[in-house]
Amino acid sequence: MISFIVPAYNEEVELPGTIESIRAAAHKIDNYEIIVVDDGSSDATAEVARKAGAEVVGIDRRQIAATRNAGARVARGDILFFVDADTRISREHVVGAIEALNAGCAGGSARVVTDGIIPLWGRLFVKTFCVIYFANNLGAGAFLFTTRENFEKIGGFNEELYIGEEVYFSLALRKVGRFKILRTPIITSGRKLRMYSARQILFRSFGILLRGKRAALSRDRLDLWYEGRRETTST
Repeated sequence: MISFIVPAYNEEVELPGTIESIRAAAHKIDNYEIIVVDDGSSDATAEVARKAGAEVVGIDRRQIAATRNAGARVARGDILFFVDADTRISREHVVGAIEALNAGCAGGSARVVTDGIIPLWGRLFVKTFCVIYFANNLGAGAFLFTTRENFEKIGGFNEELYIGEEVYFSLALRKVGRFKILRTPIITSGRKLRMYSARQILFRSFGILLRGKRAALSRDRLDLWYEGRRETTST
């Protein structure tokens, strides 16, 4: 059994495409499940997920780490994939992840590209960030994979953190074994780069870097992640 865990908050627009991409990626797998964890959505996220044939788990925490852990608790799979609700994966990601785990890796992630049209500053920002981030062998929160055994061994995602939980998740898995970054990129939404200004994103990002881990311990000044602004149509 393979479990795909999709954390979601007000994702009625993006979620159908994400579930469709997971089904296409897993179409040659005999036994898999898709679990959408609806974290207090005020839109039709849960209804959309059920209509698409996914199992729905409801929580009300407004915290991404807790949302992912809630999905893992009900998942039946020996292999866990965490796929954000605005992210598209392909069969290459599923096959590559399984091959990596069978080869002894503790877990992994994939490189990232954004969808749609984004401004020049946004393209430069994402490219620079990705070069630095993946050079340090850290996983992108939009797509992470590991085994049930390793997930439980490291205690899952740290629920003290409101952002950056994927960094600590990656570091914890690296203590267990090799961490694999797949070369084929996932496609994730570029909506933040379209909906927020350069000043807003850069100011918040550098502020977090300056404050370090303290910045991740509450939702204070994390509006880019928790405000919940959404596009009305999927790209």
